Amino acid sequence: MLALVSFALMTADHRQRYLEVVRTGLSAAVYPLYYVVNLPIVAGGWVGANFTTHQSLKTENDQLRSEHLLLNAKVQTLAALDAENDRLRTLLEASAKVSERVSVAEIVAVDIDPYARKLVLNKGAQEGVYEGQPLISGEGVLGQVIKVGGPSSIAMLITDTGHSLPVMLNRTGLRAIAVGMGASGALDLSHLPNSTDIKVGDLLVTSGLDGRFPPNYPAAVVTHAEKMSSQPFMQVRAVPAAHLEHNREVLLVWHVPPAPVVTKCDPAKQKCAVQGSTSAAQGRVPEAAAVQGSAPAAISVPAASGGASLMPASPSVTVPAKPTQAPVAPATNQVIP
Repeated sequence: MLALVSFALMTADHRQRYLEVVRTGLSAAVYPLYYVVNLPIVAGGWVGANFTTHQSLKTENDQLRSEHLLLNAKVQTLAALDAENDRLRTLLEASAKVSERVSVAEIVAVDIDPYARKLVLNKGAQEGVYEGQPLISGEGVLGQVIKVGGPSSIAMLITDTGHSLPVMLNRTGLRAIAVGMGASGALDLSHLPNSTDIKVGDLLVTSGLDGRFPPNYPAAVVTHAEKMSSQPFMQVRAVPAAHLEHNREVLLVWHVPPAPVVTKCDPAKQKCAVQGSTSAAQGRVPEAAAVQGSAPAAISVPAASGGASLMPASPSVTVPAKPTQAPVAPATNQVIP
């Protein structure tokens, strides 16, 4: 019976749609029940989605944080490499100013003694380094090698108390000796008379008179020049032109001074001939030299110390005695009556 009634209702609703209003009302009445039944499923999906999103965000944040730290480390490394490139570029520009052979050496250690200014370099006798070899940077003179080992060497900075550097005042040509003052990092120019024309800001360059350093290379800048009324000499201080404490690389210079001057005198003709180029580095004849005495005298001209194996030995210069003074001019192949 129920089956027949159901079939009749289905047929009538299908053809005539008599039960559309009843079905709509029943759907509205049953919807809350559907919502309540489906609520646990919806809530579970929402909780799962939020938990998954939180976990993925946390994992992504951790990964991004690690990448950030890694990139920061690389940036710091790149900054160091950029600074090193700048230093090497400066050294390259400095090497272009020096006509001699040069080589870049790295500083591997520093003397911890506050009164000593010594460095350990990563190049030694295996690379041809020799004692007395000059060190320069892109800004100026640094020092010289004092001990040579096989793979390394020890250098002394110009501010060390045991170092003296022949310099020349770039403005006037005045020659002086710059002595290191140790911990102060300054240079002392002693024995300059109060009448000396020198002032703060003057540039001091290497004179080349020691035969080790290339001439006319920046050495220091005068920072203090005071005339002492109670003393015969001025008090002059200078700071190195190079940044001695900020270099990681230095330039080793193979400096070979010019050939020595050879003076030949003919006692019969009372003439002296100067042959070869003048050299202030080794075996030079002093300026305004005068020949005096009644007996011949032999003046032996030694080779400059430090790197003697790279420099030709200087021959002896024999200057015979004459009753009158005969100045020796520093020109090449000139005959002085």
